[in-house]
Amino acid sequence: MSHTNQLSKHLPITRIAIVRSLPGLGDLLCAVPAMRALRVAFPQAQITLIGLAWAKAFVERFSHHLDEFLEFPGYPGIPEVAPSVYKIPQFFTRVQQRSFDLALQMHGSGIISNSFTVLLGARVNAGFYLPGQYCPDPNYFLEYPTHEPEVWRHLRLMDYLGIPLLGDELEFPLSKEDFSALHNIEEVQSLQKGKYVCVHPGASVSQRCWSAENFADVADALAARGFQVVLTGTAPEAHLTQAVTKMMRSKPVDLAGRTSLGALAALLSQAALLVCNDTGVSHLAAALRVKSVVIFTNSEPHRWAPLDRDRHHILSPEFSVPRYEWIGSLETEGATSPSQKLYLPITPTMVMAQVEDLLRKEVADVT
Repeated sequence: MSHTNQLSKHLPITRIAIVRSLPGLGDLLCAVPAMRALRVAFPQAQITLIGLAWAKAFVERFSHHLDEFLEFPGYPGIPEVAPSVYKIPQFFTRVQQRSFDLALQMHGSGIISNSFTVLLGARVNAGFYLPGQYCPDPNYFLEYPTHEPEVWRHLRLMDYLGIPLLGDELEFPLSKEDFSALHNIEEVQSLQKGKYVCVHPGASVSQRCWSAENFADVADALAARGFQVVLTGTAPEAHLTQAVTKMMRSKPVDLAGRTSLGALAALLSQAALLVCNDTGVSHLAAALRVKSVVIFTNSEPHRWAPLDRDRHHILSPEFSVPRYEWIGSLETEGATSPSQKLYLPITPTMVMAQVEDLLRKEVADVT
């Protein structure tokens, strides 16, 4: 339940800082619906993102929601950047001189990041806290909603602060430059819109990766269905795409390490489908409204899975089969009560079943 526009008591709010200094593309994309609501609520405010160095390009791309980027200097207890005893005091001195009206802690639960946020010196601080941990102001800090999907954690905060919500859809603006960068790659010239499928075997955390052999089996099945398979990934993931290529019978186009983020998004926007692990490209497909099958092997589907389950299908060991009462023959294979789930390995056959289902569906575009 939202409060009655709590922030109205502190108008005018002309300078806003958002603290979200996380390394993943998905980390920022999942915060975009909240940023969108914030921008419409405060159309004249200057909104600054405090993030990791790579997020400067994100702010430039999302200039319709964000105005400025400040690089996170590190802070004791936050692992993304090694803290510098010289840089941190200088950073706080500079930021405090900006006199922010509102600082939003959207980094996480707030165990460490709440103290960092308060040190920015804003007139009002807001964000998340965990019971029993530091809560700078109970009027403006929401108990961290760990049961919610990542997108909705931030939307719950906006709602708590009385900021009207504007949907939970992700977005990713594309430019002419993105398509130009893509078409500068020779192998892309022969690709036809809707006639290729992107397969992304990497992940930001290696423990989240489904096996290269399984991806190769799925890629060959897609090729047998008449699609050109395009393998994607970052430069450090090129060894994975090379491994998949060696195991395949058909010949893919391997673009790992050869696309910028914008070029990858342009490529994905014209694909028939994406098959990937739970990683940033999954959220990119959601933002671009491209159908996808997302494989969860060692992460949290309830938190990170795409919200539109008509367009995006997920598989995890927990969700790979129905509960036993729906398929009676499975009862003897491990499930002993209606509430108990079966945990089975995800196979290429399971993935292709989801692929076939998605390709049969006509998913209406949401604009």
